[in-house]
Amino acid sequence: MAGTIILKKSLRGGQTFAVVVNDILYEPVQCIVNAANGMLAHGGGVAAAIAEAAGSVLLADCREIICQRGRITSGHAVVSKAGDLPFRGVIHAVGPKMGEGDEERKLMQALNEAFELAEERRWASLSFPAVSSGIFLVPHATCARAYLRAVKEFFAAHPLSQLRDIRLCLFLGPMLDAVKKEWPKAFAD
Repeated sequence: MAGTIILKKSLRGGQTFAVVVNDILYEPVQCIVNAANGMLAHGGGVAAAIAEAAGSVLLADCREIICQRGRITSGHAVVSKAGDLPFRGVIHAVGPKMGEGDEERKLMQALNEAFELAEERRWASLSFPAVSSGIFLVPHATCARAYLRAVKEFFAAHPLSQLRDIRLCLFLGPMLDAVKKEWPKAFAD
């Protein structure tokens, strides 16, 4: 299932960025991003759905990552195996919690690291969900700006990237509304 495309932008380098309404588990991409916490514990929301669908391989890989690296600080991302999911990997982006300070920059940094990890693995397509806007309580407007700027800046800095297609996968609701409001400002050109 490809989902419903709400917004789409073709960039100068031939890359595409789309905002879609879909279940991220069914995205037609090579990898997905998980909205993770620093211990890669998958307690609720998108993270729990991904962990449940991926099974024990993803969970064991996440435990191993934490054993080797320790807690992942906000603004960073790591890759795990996809387990039973049809993707080449799952990238865990640790966004900031409201009140940490510098939330927009940390959120952009986490997404940029996720995109870089996909690029390093030569994955051509990626889908990411709302990061930090749920239980981490970062305001929707801040998240929307960070999501759109992160994609735009990544593609501008990497015009020849193997990562050609990025999708922001959301559900209907206030986060999607905030992205739709921010879109004309981010892609005015």
